[in-house]
Amino acid sequence: MLQRLRGSIALRGWQGTMARVKQEFEHRPAVDDTLTLEALDLPFSPFALPTADRPLVSVIIPVYGKLEYTVACLRSLQRHGAQAAFEVLVVDDASPDNSADVLAQIDGLQLLRNEHNLGFIGSCNAGADAARGEYLLFLNNDTQVTPNWLDGLLQCFAERPDCGIAGSRLIYPDGRLQEAGGLVFADGNCWNTGRFEHRDKPAYRYRREVDYVSGAALMIRRELFRQIGGFDTLYMPAYYEDTDLAFAVRQAGHRVYYEPASTVIHCEGISSGTDLTRGVKRHQAINQQKFAEKWATVLHTQPPTGTMIDRALRWRSRGRVLVVDSMTPDPTRDSGSLRLCTILHLLVEEGWNTCFLPDDGRASDAEIRSLGALGIEVLCRPWVSDLPEWLREHGHELQAVILSRHTVAGQYTRVVRRYAPQAKLLFDTVDLHFLREQRAAELNDNAAMARQAQASRRSELALIEQCDVTFVVSPHEQALLVAELPHSRVELLSNIHDIHGRGRPYSGRKDLVFIGGYGHPPNADAIRWIASDILPRLREAIPDIQLHILGDLPDTVRPSLVTPGLQLHGRVADLAPWLDGCLASVAPLRFGAGVKGKINMAMSYGVPVIATSIAVEGMHLNDGDSVLVADDAGAFVAAVLRLYQDEPLWGALSNHGLDNVRKHFSSAAATATLRRVLD
Repeated sequence: MLQRLRGSIALRGWQGTMARVKQEFEHRPAVDDTLTLEALDLPFSPFALPTADRPLVSVIIPVYGKLEYTVACLRSLQRHGAQAAFEVLVVDDASPDNSADVLAQIDGLQLLRNEHNLGFIGSCNAGADAARGEYLLFLNNDTQVTPNWLDGLLQCFAERPDCGIAGSRLIYPDGRLQEAGGLVFADGNCWNTGRFEHRDKPAYRYRREVDYVSGAALMIRRELFRQIGGFDTLYMPAYYEDTDLAFAVRQAGHRVYYEPASTVIHCEGISSGTDLTRGVKRHQAINQQKFAEKWATVLHTQPPTGTMIDRALRWRSRGRVLVVDSMTPDPTRDSGSLRLCTILHLLVEEGWNTCFLPDDGRASDAEIRSLGALGIEVLCRPWVSDLPEWLREHGHELQAVILSRHTVAGQYTRVVRRYAPQAKLLFDTVDLHFLREQRAAELNDNAAMARQAQASRRSELALIEQCDVTFVVSPHEQALLVAELPHSRVELLSNIHDIHGRGRPYSGRKDLVFIGGYGHPPNADAIRWIASDILPRLREAIPDIQLHILGDLPDTVRPSLVTPGLQLHGRVADLAPWLDGCLASVAPLRFGAGVKGKINMAMSYGVPVIATSIAVEGMHLNDGDSVLVADDAGAFVAAVLRLYQDEPLWGALSNHGLDNVRKHFSSAAATATLRRVLD
């Protein structure tokens, strides 16, 4: 026990070790009542499992006795199922009880019987030989699955083309975390990440590359498993076969991922016990030596023995980056969120361990899952109370801090410099607030708004001088700041969009769309202008035309916008159906700053855009070639009529708009900027 304590101190430090001891011996109920667990003491009665003629996934469960656990595991598969088609193969390894006879009564189950005991490795390989699925999912018989157990792992393969193995988040029946992926040190010793921690702690809610995942719930492509040769029989009967498989997969050019979207409950120790000196468990120490000898060359690149856990977890990353914005981004809410999510994704793609902190402290479970799928750790309440507290503990780990918007950055530049003096301090303007506010003041001839714009200008310019690098979204804003502050470094990091392409040709298209929520002042003004002036004039020329508003709208303002032909849909989950069917997208913005995501989004679908001069500012667009510019209601009517009557013009605008997004608003352009700044 004393030796284990010393080892823990070396890896966690005193504070972490004491917290770990408290977690292990904390009194807890045996079962977390928020989990749906199948009872072990129910009398057996036959039931049916899902079946598939062409399974995508083969679930392979090796068993050696412990019938009650196997039945409970299979009942959990029946309860939760999956969207993907799967088959279930149980490999009975010459069980000493009546497991095989009982399991044979379960409809839909493929039961394989070993003539003599092959051990865990032999049984898994036998199951893989009989499997028909494209993917193999090895599952211990002392596990129970939860919703999304299988589909979550498949999602990792779908979203990470380099994925060779994906492993589930393993938790104990009492709800505590058992394993969130594993670490391997240079001597071959392994460490289960997160043991006894709270399962929803931010550090364990995001997808990340790991050294290995437990064979208790491990998915791999069948073809790759066979290419590697399956679980290596060197480790018969069991232990280190999953770690060895992970190293072999990496050697073949793939990666191993921990996937928290898949959660599996594991009654650890039921199959083989916990005594390292007796039974099958004694092979753990024996096989560590075999593993260390087999992978001696590769192990030199692993963390040295004694490396602190926090450092070892980020061993494969280039460093750690913190991003702070006012709230958690939602790509369906606004273009700023879409841009930020893409930036976060690109940081992960570039190898940075990236965490995000919302200044308001809030993040829904769905938002945590969404960013977690991008590989982002979300630092929110109740886990993190505020940024200064987090920086006091973790500031020394950071290579860079990105503060978004002057209202956020203004609060934290000093605290970042204090607790993370080594980190590059980057200010993301998102758009120049003072420029947008100044234009709104001019449009409304409002002195109070003009004073607010001047205050914002002083704040933003002061921040730019304090920070190492400032990001702007348009060349116009970049030129403006270079003229104002010639000694400051200002980089272009614009909107980032995928190219979706045209869903259908010109023929059959009709009506117009406006993309944007009412909560953004330039959008609110544009929507009111559409309702009061633009659309009424349009319907004089085209009586049946409809204009669809796609974005959040408060119920309180809807009555004031009632206008014939104006359709208020609110936020929509998918823009594609609208952009595939409309004739054009309109952007009648009379003030604002930055580049307009609504324009980029429409053009990424090949939809022509009619917009004001303010709306197209800094977007590399030319009137009549890649956009139609209209600065009054009459001009909007004329532009729409041109598109209804001129198919070649529509096609040219569609093609040139797509080219514009490819050239100026691509992931490649954004990645180049991030590399210049962070390398």
